[in-house]
Amino acid sequence: MKTVGHLINGQLVEHESCVQDVFNPATGEPSKQVSLATKSTVEEAISCAQAAYPAWRNTPPIKRARIMFRFKSLLEEHAERICKLVGEEHGKVRHDAAGELQRAIENVEFACGIPELLKGEHTKNVAEQIDSWSEFHPLGVVAGITPFNFPVMVPMWMFPLAIACGNTFILKPSERVPSATLYVANLLHEAGLPDGVLNVVNGDKETVDVLLSDKRIKAISFVGSTPIAQSIYTAACLHGKRCQALGGAKNHAVLMPDADIDNAVNQLLGAAFGSSGERCMALSVVVAVGDSVADSLVKKMCNEMQKLKVGAYDDNGNDFGPVISQAHKQKVLGYIDSAEADGATVVVDGRNVSVSGYEKGFFVGATLLDHVTTDMQSYQKEIFGPVMQVVRVQSMEDAITLIDNHEYGNGTCVFTRDGEAARYFSDNIEVGMVGINVPLPVPVAYHSFGGWKHSLFGDLHAYGPDGVKFYTKRKTITQRWPSSGVREGVSFSFPS
Repeated sequence: MKTVGHLINGQLVEHESCVQDVFNPATGEPSKQVSLATKSTVEEAISCAQAAYPAWRNTPPIKRARIMFRFKSLLEEHAERICKLVGEEHGKVRHDAAGELQRAIENVEFACGIPELLKGEHTKNVAEQIDSWSEFHPLGVVAGITPFNFPVMVPMWMFPLAIACGNTFILKPSERVPSATLYVANLLHEAGLPDGVLNVVNGDKETVDVLLSDKRIKAISFVGSTPIAQSIYTAACLHGKRCQALGGAKNHAVLMPDADIDNAVNQLLGAAFGSSGERCMALSVVVAVGDSVADSLVKKMCNEMQKLKVGAYDDNGNDFGPVISQAHKQKVLGYIDSAEADGATVVVDGRNVSVSGYEKGFFVGATLLDHVTTDMQSYQKEIFGPVMQVVRVQSMEDAITLIDNHEYGNGTCVFTRDGEAARYFSDNIEVGMVGINVPLPVPVAYHSFGGWKHSLFGDLHAYGPDGVKFYTKRKTITQRWPSSGVREGVSFSFPS
């Protein structure tokens, strides 16, 4: 069985004895193994990154950008191979994997503009014959820890921009989906990246602990569940590192009485069940304003959900694939069971779905729960599966209060034709990313991604303008050249 190793100093290495199975979620069978890094392997990667840093830091930004331009072309050239690796290890269907890759490429495109993004600020004559300007310097060796659900896109929220800013990078992808990330990293080296600038180490908690504690790592980016995000943030800060840690979500869509229900249903289907609901921006709760709205929504959703197809990567007719593992499948099913036990109505039941030819796969069918209340565990927790829940309220104010009271504040949206209502909602809701008739308000690459409350730990959001700020530090220089032969007096007052 093939073993996936690490990329250190431009070379693939596989010298660990500890390995872990990597499953194909559609077949339910191991397809390969991944080597788990030891402490010494991680330290070797950090040493290589540190050694590569001085030369890379001094590489002109335009030369870094040219590597990113070549990298973008290679990603497009090898798109089918990348998407297939995502499908084999994550379970995404072909069109969903292609969408992930496209959003990843957009982050590379943003990084291609690094000569402009790193321009400092300059003011001539802040005082007589004194000029002042700011520069943006890289941090040094930085690291990223990424989740299983976007093995290509989320790493590329991090390393293209960090590297373009002049840093060197250690990437720890999810050990469940190692191959696509490693393949993409090799393409960046093919594009001309010097050895040691990007290193990939596969591993588990031991690997993470080394990255968090090693003094040579200056900053950590993380995406994952809230408990781990909070733990990562706390540990990174304790060790004096800059940290951005993106956590979980419970994203609500508010359906107003004046909304175009048919259009909303089509939008909600993709937002709730795309990628089997394994997205931190998945819309898992619909807050229907009024029972008549809820009844209409449930009826139409029920009809449309019967048409959804769940299956494996290769069939382009499939709408979504399996969840990541057998354990996660049981967790999702457990939330459905608990909702039913707590009094929710199971309108569409995906617990017993079976896919012909893939009977051992980790499939959960699209599920619709009605009459869900905020005290139910299924509402309070992030399910991360193809489950949509309907909560009924009587006003927009009730909907806003309900959303604001949840611990997460990642994304939300409102379906309405009323501009005043939309403006009121977007102005007052305590959520970081808001859509108006847009169910997945994921910012484009030249904005920044991040939630509020327990969905984000740290001051800066991911990628975009905030990403440039996160991966650089400002230096401000004030300069004066006194006229020759002029002797100046002593001043003890604060300069002004």
